[in-house]
This record gives sequence, structure tokens and C-alpha cells, in this order.
Amino acid sequence: MATGCQGFLGLTMEGLCQPPQEAKSEVTNQLLDLQWKMGMAVSSDSCRSLKSPYVAVTLKVADQSGQITNKSFEMTIPQFQYFFKQFKEMAAVMETV
Repeated sequence: MATGCQGFLGLTMEGLCQPPQEAKSEVTNQLLDLQWKMGMAVSSDSCRSLKSPYVAVTLKVADQSGQITNKSFEMTIPQFQYFFKQFKEMAAVMETV
């Protein structure tokens, strides 16, 4: 994560960190909640036996005006593994500050 607790998609974790007073104007969104689930796509119109696992993520985000929106995305297992690796790297960097 970047200095001032700003991280993924320019979000901050509410309750976990508060950006310095001078950095607050730079933060455009605030992460309120993160929900995830694993699923398995079993078939599609072009493939009878797909058996493709995925991770679905929903972020609840508040903008500067306080309006709350949900942002959702899905990741394949390789995409999730890369995502996870990036978070481990961020955690390692945060331990050094």
C-alpha cells in the first residue's frame, strides 16, 4: 500500500487506518466492505463441461460525497493468485515502515 494508507483502486480501509490530514483530499474513495466467494462455472453455451473455478469480489465503496456504490469483479484462479501475491508484497512493505 502507498503512504497514507491509500491502496488498491485508491481506497482506504475504514477503521484500519486514517490517512494524514494533508492526504485526505487525495483519497477519492473509501472501502467500507469487501465480500468474496468462490464459484465454479460448470458449463456455458459453447462448452458442456467447463469446470472453471473463479473468485467473485464485491467492494462497497463510498465516494467523497458519501454516496455508496458496489463494485464487483471476478477473477480466474491465476488472476487471484497474482492478486494475492501483490497483497503479500504490500504487507511486507508495510512491515518496514
